[in-house]
Amino acid sequence: MTTTPTSWLPASWAHPTRVPVTQAHHLRPMGPADVDLDLPAVHASRERLWSIYGQAWGWPPVDLSREADIDDLAHHAAEIDAHESFLYGLFDAAETALLGCVYVDPPAKVGADADISWWVVEHAVGSELERALDAFVPAWIEAEWPLHQPRYVGRDLSWQQWLCLPDLVEDDAEEDA
Repeated sequence: MTTTPTSWLPASWAHPTRVPVTQAHHLRPMGPADVDLDLPAVHASRERLWSIYGQAWGWPPVDLSREADIDDLAHHAAEIDAHESFLYGLFDAAETALLGCVYVDPPAKVGADADISWWVVEHAVGSELERALDAFVPAWIEAEWPLHQPRYVGRDLSWQQWLCLPDLVEDDAEEDA
């Protein structure tokens, strides 16, 4: 059984709510109200996103509907509120477009205290914005997050390598002792 460590983040720690990435772009937590920006971004980048996250997460499905995306975003918002997992959207200054996402998750596999990944929309691949996000995320995690051994999946190791790692499992024998 894969489990989330009970002490993943300190109870007193407050997650960032708006984070400048460039002068014209910022990150903020996402929720169901973002569906009208999220759904077109995911649909437009679906094939590439599936090549990244498909085997590990089964996401995004070919037939992702507005209702399913609202449900997914509501689930993410609840996890953010509970400090269980974090989904940040990369937005332009006026928040007229979602340009990518950053995921900060508790580790599902041994060897790290967080699994972190991110992506940009298709038209931003190879752009200055993507390079800025690639440089920003590890520096932000180091400076602002109470993590000691973050793992950048898709960067430090491939998703295939990540899938081959042993699952993080609670030892039921220890719980019974």
